Amino acid sequence: MTKVALLGAGGKMGVRLATNLRNSRFEIDPVEISEDGRARLKSETGLDAVDQDTALANADVVLMAVPDRLIGKIAHGFIDKVRPGTAIIVLDAAAPYAGEMPKRDDVTYFCTHPCHPHILEVQDSAEAQRDYFGGIAAPQGIVCALIQGPEEHYALCEEIAKVIYAPVARSHRCTLENIAVLEPALSETVAATLSLALRDATDRAVAMGVPEAAAHDFVLGHLKIELAIAFGIFPEGKFSDGALMAIDKAKTVIFRENWLDEVFSLDAVKKSVEEICAG
Repeated sequence: MTKVALLGAGGKMGVRLATNLRNSRFEIDPVEISEDGRARLKSETGLDAVDQDTALANADVVLMAVPDRLIGKIAHGFIDKVRPGTAIIVLDAAAPYAGEMPKRDDVTYFCTHPCHPHILEVQDSAEAQRDYFGGIAAPQGIVCALIQGPEEHYALCEEIAKVIYAPVARSHRCTLENIAVLEPALSETVAATLSLALRDATDRAVAMGVPEAAAHDFVLGHLKIELAIAFGIFPEGKFSDGALMAIDKAKTVIFRENWLDEVFSLDAVKKSVEEICAG
């Protein structure tokens, strides 16, 4: 049986992963160094934490459910304790893309990250509809990259990724650079920033006298159809002439010229992941 050492098993993400792994074909050795984390792991999953050195020595796979900025530091702390051929899975591209993973040619490095449930896909239950993060009830996509190691390890690590993020609707094979472009550049630098800007704009409308409930209904309802049109999910839908005129005029007010080139230059992406790792 494939043994998985889960580092950070008592953290918020670690508990999610442990919950999914405990009912899989994989044998899990959960590792948690904090007393609070050990208690949370036991109360929420029924699992007891195991000694870290023992888990690492016996592991076929090391799964790092630890903060993004600590991945490189923690990996350097245990890399001499794993066997040749061990697969090490990280859940974020920042540390490996910033070059912070320890040099060791006889281990595999693999990166996977959830896409989170698709905003415009119809869910089949109220529980799935309320699963905003994923990994509970709503199907989601995932992205995976084999950073180094034998090709056969891709299938093994992808299988583990599908377990920890289940239910998984789609798995996309990417490069490490692809995942770094997706996060932080696309999902955080752009999407999260625009999401908060949208909230700021909605709050401004409320401050101007629009009832809050009306503003929320209006903007979130319009956002659904506008996203569906923009991404081609609603092909028969079109922006009105008035909307197109407003969009054209707004671009020069809201966005700087060449903002896409600035955000998505690989130098900017590299700088962003280095800043994440630096905390």
